Amino acid sequence: MEVKTVGSVGEIYRISGPLVVAEGLKARMYDVCKVGEEGLMGEVVGVVGEKILIQVYEDTSGVKPGEKVVNTGMPLSVELGPGIVRSIYDGVQRPLPVLREMSGDFIARGLEAPALDRKAKWEFKPIVKKGDRVKGGQIIGSVQETEVFEHKILVPPNMPERTIVEIYDGSFTVEDTIAVLDDGTELKLYHRWPVRIPRPYVEKLPPEVPLLTGQRIFDIFFPIAKGGTAAIPGGFGTGKTVMQHQLAKWADSHVIVYIGCGERGNEMTEILEEFPELIDPRTGKPLMERAVLVANTSNMPVAAREASVYTGITMAEYFRDMGYDVALQADSTSRWAEAMREMSGRLEEMPGEEGYPAYLASRLAEFYERAGRVKTLSGYVGSVSVVGAVSPPGGDFSEPVTQNTLRIVKVFWALDTKLAARRHFPAINWLTSYSLYAEGLQEWYRQKFSDWAELRRWMMEVLQEEANLQEIVMLVGKDALPDRQRVLLEVARYIRDFILLQYAYHEVDTYCSLEKMYDMMKAVKELNDIFYRALELGRTVDEIENVEGKDEFMKSKYFEDYKPRLQEALEKIKKNLLGG
Repeated sequence: MEVKTVGSVGEIYRISGPLVVAEGLKARMYDVCKVGEEGLMGEVVGVVGEKILIQVYEDTSGVKPGEKVVNTGMPLSVELGPGIVRSIYDGVQRPLPVLREMSGDFIARGLEAPALDRKAKWEFKPIVKKGDRVKGGQIIGSVQETEVFEHKILVPPNMPERTIVEIYDGSFTVEDTIAVLDDGTELKLYHRWPVRIPRPYVEKLPPEVPLLTGQRIFDIFFPIAKGGTAAIPGGFGTGKTVMQHQLAKWADSHVIVYIGCGERGNEMTEILEEFPELIDPRTGKPLMERAVLVANTSNMPVAAREASVYTGITMAEYFRDMGYDVALQADSTSRWAEAMREMSGRLEEMPGEEGYPAYLASRLAEFYERAGRVKTLSGYVGSVSVVGAVSPPGGDFSEPVTQNTLRIVKVFWALDTKLAARRHFPAINWLTSYSLYAEGLQEWYRQKFSDWAELRRWMMEVLQEEANLQEIVMLVGKDALPDRQRVLLEVARYIRDFILLQYAYHEVDTYCSLEKMYDMMKAVKELNDIFYRALELGRTVDEIENVEGKDEFMKSKYFEDYKPRLQEALEKIKKNLLGG
């Protein structure tokens, strides 16, 4: 990082945890500074008269007033180029495996390491030639970064249109020159981008294509569009992190960016160990071949949580600019908000609701609004879909982070502690969750399966009616209900246990294809018709509830060859209830 010298050195005046106040320093908002003798990394978050307020991303224990502060004159930026995929970074894009080699299991303070390996060589294949005009955001060539991921090399987005006077083909490090423009600018395989500034695009497109997740409750009932935003709020133990892992593993995207923001270290360890072992259903290769992990666990410096969120979304936008669909998981935005609250308190700002800063809503909106399906500067279509986990204290959805998130996102997947206690996973409450994309995505689903929307609507009506009847059952018992209503409760049970219940750790049921979802919906609808016909023919509700073949029906989803098993179970039930 280039360091300026004119007016860029001051000294520490006061220290309050991660907040350092410097004097005698010339700086602008969001400039990166090196604090103290160890050169701890920090960012300017306020200027009050002659005093500069710096948020330090490392532990400040032992740092004392009078030590020097150096302003680099640059905002917090990330390096974007070959070598990002398969990497594990901390909140400010330092590669954790490299830091571990440098200092062992416990990262020493003030350590610096380039985000991209400076020695690795990449085979660059240009798609433009000498004499061509290029402009910011244009793709000029590619590098085969992993077996499954082709890394497109972009002209930095803020560059005006220029003519190529030299372009090279061959093996290069990220710092080698691959092209020279007519104004003398040298292009390399990588460029930097400030994390707080959204990367530009031509236009934002409507959300008309679903992001398929392989999770039935999402894809059938509460779908998210490519470029969409979703929130998963839930109390402790309801399965937020498992759902985030499932989405990261199975979402229909080219690249996964997973931000572990303030989560427990053991959960992040699980991801770090699991991802390299996990086989990607799209490619048959390890999932890590198209994933980037940003790890900022709860025992890491609190100030770096804010940076980790911006670091992750900037890398996601970079992949989007190549024309890829990116799925970004942020787990959890509550920990990020807590970091903002702590820094706001140290800055002595006026607190808002529950001590959170008054700008909590605008910061959350800035983050989620960087999602979207767009036409890129290079003319391709790419998307960034953002799913943020929210961890409300005690599962209270009325707290500020959850409420402000709900005003912004279009999909609400509400985790329910009662469902989790009943061991119903995913513990998504189908009565309080919603998706504002469902209507707009109907046409896409209709082109695949003509009656998809009708089946979805029918199942939602059954579940809603079941919820109404359960209130009566609580008072007078199930036996007091008319037969048709008792049959409806039985059909609702099949919808809940057969379709909504999905076992994340089962090798077959962990992922469900769209075709299998449709077959399962059709089967439950057929079962519904059989039950009501049997009732008309004089069968009792007890016979319907205990019909032979129901166990085979329920278990059919756990097999790869589910179709013949499902059909056989249906025929058995039909024969036992309707005869023939």
